[in-house]
Amino acid sequence: MTEVLGVAALIGSGLTAGVLFAVALSVLPALFAMETGTYVYAHRLLGRNWDPTMPVIVLSSTLADGVLAVAVTGTARPLFAAGAVLLLGVSGVSHLCNVPINRRVKAITDPAVLPPDWEDPRPLWRRYHYLRTALALLALTVNAAALNAM
Repeated sequence: MTEVLGVAALIGSGLTAGVLFAVALSVLPALFAMETGTYVYAHRLLGRNWDPTMPVIVLSSTLADGVLAVAVTGTARPLFAAGAVLLLGVSGVSHLCNVPINRRVKAITDPAVLPPDWEDPRPLWRRYHYLRTALALLALTVNAAALNAM
């Protein structure tokens, strides 16, 4: 059973890292190249299918890592614990930093008419996204090492 959970944690952290890396590599530069109104419209379209898919993947992988951190012994134990902490960090950055920005952007009813106090959220969103991408890549690396150490 621990092997199955280990593979699940690896696949989940790999999916998480891959999706976040793809967004950093391709989606973010495209969003930065857009005029503000077009960006708001595109941002609203892009976010439609991430929830609840990505939170389920990240939190399921975190849970698998947490269970493995208790269930296994030896070198793999602290590695799975680190994987859980790193994925929890991905979730925390997402929910506490990126999601509130997403909600502000989605609250704009007409992308052609921005509120007078509008501040472009793209630079801040990108910083948070890079942080969670780095955490996800580290989680993938740690989970691969942990699975190898089992």
